[in-house]
Amino acid sequence: MSSNPAIFRAAAVRPLVSPAVLQRFDIAGPRYTSYPTADRFVDAFGAADYAQALRQRRSAGAHALSLSLYVHIPFCESLCYYCACNKIVTRHHDRARQYLDGLTREAQLQAAQLGRGALVSQLHLGGGTPTFLCDAELDRLMDVLRNAFTFMPDREQSIEIDPRTVDAERLAHLAELGFNRLSFGVQDFDPDVQQAVHRMQPAAQVFELMAAARALRFASINVDLILGLPLQTAVSFDRTLERIQELRPDRVALYAYAHLPDRFKPQRRIDVNDLPAPAVRMQMLSRAIDALTAAGYVYIGMDHFALPDDTLAVAKRQGRLHRNFQGYSTQPDCDLVALGMSAIGRIGATYSQNARTLAEYYDHLNQGRLPVVRGLALTRDDLIRRSVIMALMCQGRVDFEAMSMAHLFDFRDYFAPEFAALGPLVAQGLVNLTDHDIEVTSTGWYFVRAVAMVFDRYLQADRNRGRFSRIV
Repeated sequence: MSSNPAIFRAAAVRPLVSPAVLQRFDIAGPRYTSYPTADRFVDAFGAADYAQALRQRRSAGAHALSLSLYVHIPFCESLCYYCACNKIVTRHHDRARQYLDGLTREAQLQAAQLGRGALVSQLHLGGGTPTFLCDAELDRLMDVLRNAFTFMPDREQSIEIDPRTVDAERLAHLAELGFNRLSFGVQDFDPDVQQAVHRMQPAAQVFELMAAARALRFASINVDLILGLPLQTAVSFDRTLERIQELRPDRVALYAYAHLPDRFKPQRRIDVNDLPAPAVRMQMLSRAIDALTAAGYVYIGMDHFALPDDTLAVAKRQGRLHRNFQGYSTQPDCDLVALGMSAIGRIGATYSQNARTLAEYYDHLNQGRLPVVRGLALTRDDLIRRSVIMALMCQGRVDFEAMSMAHLFDFRDYFAPEFAALGPLVAQGLVNLTDHDIEVTSTGWYFVRAVAMVFDRYLQADRNRGRFSRIV
């Protein structure tokens, strides 16, 4: 599809969401890939607690229910200055061999507790850079997973890709391994911005890979963009959006850059004076929302857009949208087994996280222990609030009677303080509040995190939100 600059000029004239409204909600808050959020995990929850959760799932007969599987590949060949992921920058590819040994042991330990052959309906490889692994190593990884789990024929199988690490031949190999969804990390097409964040990749390379992926008939292709990077301007980001219109991916993830150099050391290499001012960032976001919508994309929620026929957009229309640690998903709300350094999983009413360093990860495995070092067993209040927050984040509506019946409580009485806190959001047109339900408005969808935050008990007790990204 050819570029239509008129669409992008229109974005500056008739913004779908005005910069003024965006500025009003330029606050920090959780992304709610879980509730409670990962910063609430405790060291008191360890490997023994996680193993018990796996055994309980098995004894409860949940073996017949499918689960999601996440594998974290931490290695990257080069450092991207904006990155906040848990990664290891190295050009020593022999380190992957030892890591695969560790993943093999962990998969075996998981299967011993969970039961070998548990059904998997969704697999996601994240990082780091999963394509740091060569074809033979990816073959070995898939053999390990197939030996421990049973993959359903219609599974969703996705992988994150650094375009600099693959070519058409590698994409074909991924297809042979069963991957049907790809996510390309683009971030920005502007060469100056790329140089400022130490991630140079020619636009032509991305276009060639997209053409190859289309020819291989991958079911869905996502492109990640980041807004708020150094040297970005409203005009330069308009040009990136024009290229996205030409590229026409099935999905676009438009993340807001969170500059937290005290937490993430690579960000200390970014000159804070090169970051766009808040007013400019709000202008960029407003124009991006309007431009993507005008180009035919459906706003899914938070920072995700999809073409109308993509399964994510279909799931939203049909009220089947779900959310897990990888973001929005079409998969039913199910348990998530996570493998690898720092990986986060969910089994029943528990969350767990693996050791965050390779040395600690390997040490646990060498001693025959699951590498879980922290997590959380959810309380009844956690489960109630998780249901409400996920209903808001995914369906944009909470039915009081249905929620009350599901958890055996009086919704309006239980959440009396939260109803009072919703008042300003109602006045600002973000939610509609009736005697029967809460419904997020079309404008409110762009600020759904702010709506969900009202029901976050931990956040209300702790106003230190500096550890979170901006909600817009």
